[in-house]
Parts: sequence; structure tokens; C-alpha cells
Amino acid sequence: MDTTAAITQSNRETGTRQGSFWRITAIARNAFREAVRDRVLYNLVLFVLLLTGASIFIGELSGGQERKVIVDLGLSAMLLFGVFIAIFVGVGLVYKEIERRTIYAVFSKPVGRGEFLVGKYLGLCLTLLVNVLVMAVGVSLALLYVSGGWDPLIPTIWPAVLLIYLELMLLTATALLFSSFSSPALSALLTFLVFIIGHFSADLNSLASSLGSTSARWLFTGLYYLLPNLANYSFITPAAHGRTPSLEFVFTTGLYAVVYIAVILAAATLVFNRRNFK
Repeated sequence: MDTTAAITQSNRETGTRQGSFWRITAIARNAFREAVRDRVLYNLVLFVLLLTGASIFIGELSGGQERKVIVDLGLSAMLLFGVFIAIFVGVGLVYKEIERRTIYAVFSKPVGRGEFLVGKYLGLCLTLLVNVLVMAVGVSLALLYVSGGWDPLIPTIWPAVLLIYLELMLLTATALLFSSFSSPALSALLTFLVFIIGHFSADLNSLASSLGSTSARWLFTGLYYLLPNLANYSFITPAAHGRTPSLEFVFTTGLYAVVYIAVILAAATLVFNRRNFK
């Protein structure tokens, strides 16, 4: 079912309840179906589960550190493949509709461009949530296997999983912003650069402080405040050592992600509204 058919069916089902929420829900549901039908997603989940299983045997060679190896390797794989999904599926959310020319039929319905973008975004976020949960369950099962029962590391990985998911939501919004005005290849490259630089944002601030040139200092300082600080969401190594983030830290980083995502989606909507599809 394409996006247009999903919106039409939603309009018939909701009747007088038609509104922005129902249109966004219909678009998100259709985006989720399209992403789930993509075999790449299944292959990635299967590969991560196999990698988690392989980490059990690798851990047996690490001198009694197999539990730490499983958590470290499993969460790292979860982040890595989640990033690939967020980037390569995210940059195609808008482009596929334009390439197939279904976007003209979508906007012939009472659907705003902002509703279209938000629906696509939420659909991919739901897909990422399912994938992250499956991967986290795989890591937990691996810990149960090597421990022969309950492992105290299992509760510590789930806050780290939540932080990983928040980071993936940020990257998905970034990919959607770039895809609203650029080609898929350039959008993927720019989003990947944001991911890399975002994990070294503290170094950008240090570099800006050490530079003598005023213009260069302003440039790196601007990048530091403009790009998301993704290093805050990297809690993989502490989780492998049994440490959990505080509730205050999780709440602060979660609020930061929500605000940043809202700003990015607003910017994407502004750019997308000015785009001419003729």
C-alpha cells in the first residue's frame, strides 16, 4: 500500500475524526510497513544476532571477560547498524516518493508537507525501535547463556540501549532534514559526517579555544553549538562495566534530544515547504 492509499483508507476509517493526527498516523504506519518490507532490515537484525552469538565464543578467549565483551560488542553493533538504517533508509524517505511521483498524489489530498515529513519520521523511528529492541533482547539472551542464569549486567544495558535509541532518533531527523533539499548520496554523506563530528564535539570546543585565528575560532565554536553532542549518548563502555546513568542524566539528554529533534523537523518543514516539485 502506497502513502496515498494509506491516507485515503485512514480518511474512510476515521470519518469525522479526520485531522492532522490521523493523517500523520496513516503516513507513519505506511512508512513503517515499507521499512519492514525492506529485506536489508531483516538482514541487519539477523547479522547483529549472529554477531552477538559470535561474541560469546570471542568472550571465551578473553580470560573471564566474556560478559563485558558481549555487552561492549553487542551494544556497539546495535549502534553501528542502527546508524546505517537511520541514514540509508532515512535519506530515501522523501526521495522515493519524489522518484515514484507518488508525492503529487499525496499532496493532492488534504495533507500538509509538515505532516508528511513528521509521519515519515515517526514511521522510521518505530522501525528503529523494533530493531533496537530485538538487538537488545539478543544481547540479554547472550548474557543469560554465558552466565547460566540471571546476570546483573542485564539491567545495566537497557539505559544504554535507550540512549542509543535517542541518538538514532537524532540522526534520523538529521537525515530527513538533508533529504528535504538534497540528493540521497549527499544527504547520506552529510548525515554520516554529523554522526562522526557529533561524537567529537568536545574536541571541537577544545580546538576552538586553542586556535589563534578569530574566524577559525568562531567557525569551530559555531559547529560545536550547532551540531548535536552525540557523545552524551555513548554509554557503552560504562554499561559493560556494570555502571548505569543517573535518572537526571537520562532525563536531561532525553529533553535535549526532543528539543533538538523538534528544531530539526521544523527546519526540514520550512525547507520542504519552499521546494518546487514541478
